[in-house]
Amino acid sequence: MAYTAAQLLEMTQPQLDDLFRASPAGPIPNGEATGTAIIAPDTRYSAPIAEFISHFAWQGKVFEAERKLLKNRITVLGFEAIIASVYTGPSWMDGKDCVVLDYSQTSLLAHWIRDEIRLVSPNFYLGKVYWAKDRLIDFCLQF
Repeated sequence: MAYTAAQLLEMTQPQLDDLFRASPAGPIPNGEATGTAIIAPDTRYSAPIAEFISHFAWQGKVFEAERKLLKNRITVLGFEAIIASVYTGPSWMDGKDCVVLDYSQTSLLAHWIRDEIRLVSPNFYLGKVYWAKDRLIDFCLQF
């Protein structure tokens, strides 16, 4: 099944977690991805929150697969900042492979953040955000 950001925003947290667990790591992506923050999934607030964040805070990520790094596109102007190292490794959720977006050695601002992504559809990844080892939110990336 091919998924869209709108469909993921309508899923419950257990459904998002099950989809993540059932999906392969996929390759380290390359290029620009449009991001959607998934906060308060399956509520009437999920889509408006995602829309607000995409306009004013975070628009997505730009991956450089060959260099194994990424930059986040942030603010209204879409500045590329907040760099992460990218590699394949075990997920904190289930121990199976995922693509890890590791900010611990590359960012003072996001030092405690770790993202994990898995390929849920062609060119479409579902991600989990961790603060230290605590799960915060989900997001998706459309390439």
